[in-house]
Order: sequence, then C-alpha cells, then structure tokens
Amino acid sequence: MSEDAMAFYRKNIGGLHQAMRIALGAAVAGAALIYLAGTVAWLVALGGAGFALTGLVGYCPMCAMAGIGRGDMS
Repeated sequence: MSEDAMAFYRKNIGGLHQAMRIALGAAVAGAALIYLAGTVAWLVALGGAGFALTGLVGYCPMCAMAGIGRGDMS
C-alpha cells in the first residue's frame, strides 16, 4: 500500500477485539438467517456480516470517530 493509503486506513482495534467481532458478527448473521424470516433476517444478517468484516480488516469506523484506537500501532 502507498503511504497515502496507509494514512486513510490504520488498524484501530487489537487482536482480541478483532476475534470477538468476527465471532459475534458471524454468530449474529447465522442466527438471523436461521431464526428470523424475510427482510428482517437479511438486514440483521447484513449487520452481523458488517460487524465481522470490521474484525477481519482490523478497522472500526465508529471507534475512529469516537477517538478510540490503538496508539501503539503505526
């Protein structure tokens, strides 16, 4: 990645936080598709998948807006 791209994207969640996001996001998405029906199921599953995606990438936009992040990562 170029230096400019790295300025835009910087990991702001740690390893445990990432693992929890992935696990919970996948669980919510799976449970929504199993236990809910219709549009609601897909919307909740999409939210869970988005939550898991932030864990996979290691960047949470809401944490960045709130000023929460890892200061030790560059």
